Amino acid sequence: MVAQIISFPEQKSSNKLAVSFRFLLSLYAIVPLCLLVLWLDEFGFNFALRDMLPSSPTHFLLFQILFGTPHIVASNLLLLSHDEYLHAFKNKLIAMTLFIMVFFGIGSLFIPYRALYIITACWTVYHVLKQQHGIAKAACRLPGWAFYLQLWLSVGAGIFIYMGIFLKNSLEPEQAAQVLQIASVLTTALVISTVFCQRYVPSRLGIYFLWANTLLVASSWYVYSQQYYFLAILMPRLVHDITAYSFYVTHDVNRHGEQPQNNLFRAATAIRLPVWLVLPLLSFVLTYLLQAYGDDLVNLLLQTLFSTQIYKAVTLGFLGYLALMHYYTEAFVWAAGSPLRRYIRFSGV
Repeated sequence: MVAQIISFPEQKSSNKLAVSFRFLLSLYAIVPLCLLVLWLDEFGFNFALRDMLPSSPTHFLLFQILFGTPHIVASNLLLLSHDEYLHAFKNKLIAMTLFIMVFFGIGSLFIPYRALYIITACWTVYHVLKQQHGIAKAACRLPGWAFYLQLWLSVGAGIFIYMGIFLKNSLEPEQAAQVLQIASVLTTALVISTVFCQRYVPSRLGIYFLWANTLLVASSWYVYSQQYYFLAILMPRLVHDITAYSFYVTHDVNRHGEQPQNNLFRAATAIRLPVWLVLPLLSFVLTYLLQAYGDDLVNLLLQTLFSTQIYKAVTLGFLGYLALMHYYTEAFVWAAGSPLRRYIRFSGV
């Protein structure tokens, strides 16, 4: 979702649905819930849950279908289904597509896979945490230096947590220990920074948001250090994804609620599908189809027509492209002055 810092101009008075800051804050309840699950498993069930969970969230197909990919598909659908948005961002979309083709396509012939993976991982973590800090900035009202201090400490810690989880099988024990140590230092610095920066926050809601983001990172570090890798990724993933959908649904209801403005929502209206359900439902269905059948279907066609196959053409190639486009476009499509932003207003702050 939106990685751009939230600001309040460009709001349309006729917008009926609002993005609620209190609802967004409530999403962080997943943090104490996951900690409670960890402690119950540790002290009550002798790590039975930890042993049952996959060593990496990517090993669990249901996780990939429910988290991460659907909101990426949804954000791309939102852009592609509106001619106005495509026209407004056409040059940027073409330029980014060419860059991805050159850097990640041709570049993969010369750049080591791990280097490309780490670049993508850093961009992923930055995207996720910039969204949460950008939204919180409207409530926290931190000075610029304090905002960026919090942001970069969070991103730094998040990157090492992410690498510690997803690269653990390819790291030597000494390297894994160093990654955890760096993540620990950055997380400790983030907590200390939050204690210092909270004095600049003028409202109770802002303080809640400030600490919610800090505890999201700190709890992910703690859960990762206890080897509950699945839960460590689940917490920021759930907060990020539902936050994103709150923007997408708000946009769709405010734009298409009274009169459908494109063919997708006209079709949904014809079958009496609620406007708020269209994008979430379609994105989850497409994600399931692409994850479960995409590679096999593409390789069947390639094998039939050209007697060749492409490794993970859909789940790595196509969905990877959509993810990179999502990280790029979300940095500006919700900014003040964007045609999408006209259909967003906020409440509760």
